Amino acid sequence: MVDQSRDARIESIVEELKLSDDKLRTVMEKMLSEMNKGLCKATNPTATVKMYPTYVRAIPDGTEKGSYLALDLGGTNFRVLLIKLNGPEVGIESKIFLIPSAVMTGTGVQLFDHIAECIAKFLSEHGLSDKNVHLGFTFSFPCKQEGLAKARLTTWTKGFSASGVEGEDIVQLLQEACARRGDMDVECVAVINDTVGALMSCAHSERNCQVGLILGTGSNACYMERLSEVELWDGDMNEPKQVIINMEWGAFGDNNCLDFVRTDYDRKVDEQSINPSNQIYEKMMSGMYLGEIARYYLERLVRDGLLFDGHGLKEISTPNLFYTKYVSEIESDQPRDDFKATKNVLLTDLGIDHVTMEDCKYVQYVCSLVSSRAAHLSAAGIATILNKVNKPNVTVAVDGSLYRFHPTFKDLMEKKISQLVKPGLKFKLMLSEDGSGKGAALVAAVACRIRGEKGIE
Repeated sequence: MVDQSRDARIESIVEELKLSDDKLRTVMEKMLSEMNKGLCKATNPTATVKMYPTYVRAIPDGTEKGSYLALDLGGTNFRVLLIKLNGPEVGIESKIFLIPSAVMTGTGVQLFDHIAECIAKFLSEHGLSDKNVHLGFTFSFPCKQEGLAKARLTTWTKGFSASGVEGEDIVQLLQEACARRGDMDVECVAVINDTVGALMSCAHSERNCQVGLILGTGSNACYMERLSEVELWDGDMNEPKQVIINMEWGAFGDNNCLDFVRTDYDRKVDEQSINPSNQIYEKMMSGMYLGEIARYYLERLVRDGLLFDGHGLKEISTPNLFYTKYVSEIESDQPRDDFKATKNVLLTDLGIDHVTMEDCKYVQYVCSLVSSRAAHLSAAGIATILNKVNKPNVTVAVDGSLYRFHPTFKDLMEKKISQLVKPGLKFKLMLSEDGSGKGAALVAAVACRIRGEKGIE
């Protein structure tokens, strides 16, 4: 017999996670308002969604040919890639190098000398030491972009603290390190972030690709905007009259405009984070936080005697122990399989020993609501972009572990975007392959193609 009072009590606690289309449309109105503030010169300094021009003006057109290097630096490992383009065909060879912790925390000269040494080794292995090679650089740290191949590091993150780099142009530091060696002829022609890389990687095969989205540990989006909309633009007004905008949309809501959809548990997650009051939108929908949001709701249900017969409070009360990968595993479970994966998470991973089939059903329900809300919030953001771009058929490039590994995220997003976009606008979500590698090389290739068209060597 189903315990209806238990059902009703659980529903009363979790129903705040269900966002109506009216609420999502309000989110969209606020997102568009914040985007416009970011694009406007007068309001940009105080805007939460910064809308940085990336100086990437064109997507691949399929005529790009030749060999290009890509450098992907975003953590303790970095990759050097050789990308060979021949129209639609792409050949990729890559090698992963380690950055020793002493180099991460030493001087900037040491760090970039180490990177240059690894590039030199890679070029030597591929017989390219004496060739002029163009390079695209994915640098996944906060930067202020000042040109296609000019970006100043704002602040180090992810355990890096190399001195003499913050406030400096990272492309110049790389070029100087390569020049110090004197054994290679490498020119960095573009520096990008992973969101732009995702867009460019998909755009090589999908000419309609106008939007890039990362849904992983964090979240960000970029899209191709008309120059007439970008008051911050300080480059030329020649064709193509467009530029990719790096939205930095994770900070949407930092001015409290999303408080109407935030819950007490969202506030707790924010308060316990390393950056309270920052990246509010991201904290409601990215992989770093979904497990913790779900854990707070499960803890509440245990405290109220609605789960595990009141057992397991100690286990479920441990902060950050309920990983987002558990949410994906639990939602992949089927009742016909006796909730095997859910039981494995609860019994084995968390050590909760009083678990019934009913408990598994409720745990899966809570996880599905947390995920659905995340998918719907990101769908509202993408629908806002699609409505602003206002093109009849747009491909959205998506990458990131949450989108890649969650069983229903793509379907939930597609369905909700369809309900929120202007009638008649068609779209497709496309998984991006290796944006930070292939995407960076394609930005370099497009930059070289445009140089050639303009007669610039």
